Amino acid sequence: MAKRGGFPGGMPGNMNNLMKQAQKMQRQMEEAQKELEEKEITATAGGGAVEVTISGKKEITKVKLSEEVVDPDDIEMLEDLIMAATNEALRQLEEFSSESMAKITGGMGGLGGMF
Repeated sequence: MAKRGGFPGGMPGNMNNLMKQAQKMQRQMEEAQKELEEKEITATAGGGAVEVTISGKKEITKVKLSEEVVDPDDIEMLEDLIMAATNEALRQLEEFSSESMAKITGGMGGLGGMF
């Protein structure tokens, strides 16, 4: 017959510890999210002819074009370079975000492997 009144083997103490760890991890994740939102990532394409800066909120904050890349007869190339620089900036932001979360969760995913 199961014991009444809680978890066997002192689980209530461990559960308290687990809750404290989860709260600490939540605070760390909130801080990392705030840091991420304040971060800016800049990426280039075409040997630096196109430069795109995005915020941690995934908003483009700046586009810089070199004069030599602006060719009215080749708009498609310019579009491709802008797209490439933007995608690279987004990739770098995702990598930064993943690394930040891995530091908090110990690389286990979720809340330290709890979920």
